Amino acid sequence: MIDTSAFQGKRAAYFTLGCKLNFSETSTFGKMLHDMGVTTAQKGERADLCLINTCSVTEVADHKCRQAIHRLVRQNPGAFVVVTGCYAQLKPQTVSEIEGVSLVLGANEKAQLIQFLSEKWGEVLGGADISVPDGLDEKTKSGEDHYFVQKTKDIKSFAPSCSRGNRTRYFLKVQDGCDYFCTYCTIPYARGFSRNPTIASLVEQAEQAAAEGGKEIVLTGVNIGDFGKTTGESFVDLVKALDGVKGISRYRISSLEPDLMSDELIDYCAQSRAFMPHYHIPLQSGSDMILKLMHRHYDRQLFADKIHRIKEVTPEAFIGVDVMVGCRGETPECFEETFEFLQSLDVTQLHVFPYSERPGTSALSIPYVVSDQDKRERSRRLLELSDQKTENFYRQFIGTTAEVLFEKAPRGKAMHGFTKNYVRVELPAAEAREEYDNQLMTVRLGDFNHDHSALRVTLK
Repeated sequence: MIDTSAFQGKRAAYFTLGCKLNFSETSTFGKMLHDMGVTTAQKGERADLCLINTCSVTEVADHKCRQAIHRLVRQNPGAFVVVTGCYAQLKPQTVSEIEGVSLVLGANEKAQLIQFLSEKWGEVLGGADISVPDGLDEKTKSGEDHYFVQKTKDIKSFAPSCSRGNRTRYFLKVQDGCDYFCTYCTIPYARGFSRNPTIASLVEQAEQAAAEGGKEIVLTGVNIGDFGKTTGESFVDLVKALDGVKGISRYRISSLEPDLMSDELIDYCAQSRAFMPHYHIPLQSGSDMILKLMHRHYDRQLFADKIHRIKEVTPEAFIGVDVMVGCRGETPECFEETFEFLQSLDVTQLHVFPYSERPGTSALSIPYVVSDQDKRERSRRLLELSDQKTENFYRQFIGTTAEVLFEKAPRGKAMHGFTKNYVRVELPAAEAREEYDNQLMTVRLGDFNHDHSALRVTLK
């Protein structure tokens, strides 16, 4: 039993970098601390506790993590500063040596955040002397005993997360870790091997979200199509089970590897009650040679087949695609293959990422290096292509009616929301009402707003 008396009335500040999964986890940490009596520090208030959930997908991400840590330490003198997440897992000693950092928790240990805080922060506050959580090997204790990180092969725990935070939609963590070990990626080293909870436990979390008034849930994870490695279940079985949860009107799948996207799943989502016509599929490269160098698990033909299948059964589907530019080995000819391939596909939006060298990855052995200037130019071209595709997709729906889930907006500002197929809409401030927040409403879609980020709508 944890004595929470020492934490009553304390204030916490949170900062998250990286993916939706990180944001979901941070929100869950915040809820857990709130239940212990810790409130969220408001703007201008000094926090007693700072929690930073880090990313390490690129060198830029690492730099942003260090900046965020320094900033929170500076803004909250004397605070107990906890750093977790991917950067903490990969560089624990580096993080622990940053002035002001009190505790560093790796991917395995963040599941036991409250226990660690009860001991380490509790000591500072004069709380009860509680032993280090069971199962923590002495070898993971290092330096001055304030960073705890298991080796990747020993990461076994799964930290559940289904949280809304300040957002309208909930984020349900269904899977963690990855077994793919692509040549450019550090995520398997930062989050460990693929693992997941049971379908029954996830259905229970979705039911709780519905009881709290949630209407939309995004399924998050590292490689969610790999769901079932731990429990012997399957991702399509999870989708079918969640589709039956009463009260949840919408589900979105955050990202799904093309080789794990079965025709059964595509066909089921096309006729399901609540799974939206919205897909996010990582391609990374449209060159088969580069896909092999990356150790991806598919070729361009398989990817194209999946896109065609989706559009065959769900013509209105929004399809976002991840593309990496400038990776080692990507000659000008390989990039042109990617560009032409993406031009030919009926996809909606490109998420473009310049390749970043990551220490310890096998991609560093590939000899051909792309200059930063070429990376920028290739990114520019793909982003222009993305803008064209997104605008063309939006234009199809001007003049039609659609159901929109509206999101809370500051008083006097326009409200925004999304259609089932992820078209972003804008309701003018003059028509916006607080009671529309988190409500499903029918609208008529008009033309683009001033910056082409959404379609203006009127209520039906």
